[in-house]
Amino acid sequence: MTIPVEQLSDPTVRAFVTALNANDREAFFGVLAPDATMADDGSERDLRQWTDKEVFSSHGRMDVESESDGGLALVADYRNDTWGSMRTAWRFTVDGGKVTRFETGQA
Repeated sequence: MTIPVEQLSDPTVRAFVTALNANDREAFFGVLAPDATMADDGSERDLRQWTDKEVFSSHGRMDVESESDGGLALVADYRNDTWGSMRTAWRFTVDGGKVTRFETGQA
């Protein structure tokens, strides 16, 4: 069972997932703080390089299974053209309506 994106609790996380699923690079980076950081499976990554490879050029999409911590933590089925489908965990730090950091990895 997935949670419809429009029902996600945190409006900033909702905008992040909406932009990611729409493959809308402009909207996606509009949700991020200019100095946002990220990690994948515990390793710091270059956010722009990672999102280009794992999201935009490979048509990434996430179907959210559950949320916790007021909507700042998600478990989602994430899939893209490179890796197929995998169960992933996402944790967001939001400040002033912008994502300042997100961490993802296999759940």
